[in-house]
Amino acid sequence: MPDSAPNPELLHSLGRLVRGLSALFWGLPVTLIVCIGAAGAGWFRIYGAVPPLATTGLLMFGLWQLDSFQKQERPWRSALDRAKLFALINVGLSPFAFWWNQQPELLFFNISVCVLALSAWCFLFSLNTVLVRLGAMLPDETLRHETRQFTSLNQILLGALLVVAGLRVLVARIPQLPPELAPLLALWDRGGLLLLILLGLLPLAMTMALLWKTKEVIMDSVFGVKKN
Repeated sequence: MPDSAPNPELLHSLGRLVRGLSALFWGLPVTLIVCIGAAGAGWFRIYGAVPPLATTGLLMFGLWQLDSFQKQERPWRSALDRAKLFALINVGLSPFAFWWNQQPELLFFNISVCVLALSAWCFLFSLNTVLVRLGAMLPDETLRHETRQFTSLNQILLGALLVVAGLRVLVARIPQLPPELAPLLALWDRGGLLLLILLGLLPLAMTMALLWKTKEVIMDSVFGVKKN
């Protein structure tokens, strides 16, 4: 690092950047657990819709912390604004995870939960684009290479997740299928669910790893926090 005095404004924006990456790192798994638990198992029922709101709000907070960094970079700003839009939609729809558990027979609640799931998918997809844009602005060639490689893989897996989920919905809506397909459908019913879980958790885990790696690179190269 140069010996000249650091720019206080830059240090402030980098500090917010680190806080935002940390909030996103912890917020991703917590939001997944809380929202699925509230919708499927009725967890945290005593607190109503507050836990889903709080966890999706943590993700929104993380993105807003990134907002002050490199405001003049248009590709970065565009990617960040898209992710913030989907994060805001997630916050607005997150109470339906709790309400759907209470009254799953209501069509409006069913549609809202489906839109929430689709918005969450879009959020994770766009967050990977945010990480690519951020990595391109940081002075670490290894990070840039890893970010490009793993975000591309993440987005391919997310695309496959959307296709598999669509196929499951399509098959479930077919009124009657030939009896000869019963064994195949039984296998698809079990294996398709496991495939959905795998295709959902792998991109989530790799996105978390990239968030942590990016935060560590900033701490090491900019703030000089290195372990001997």
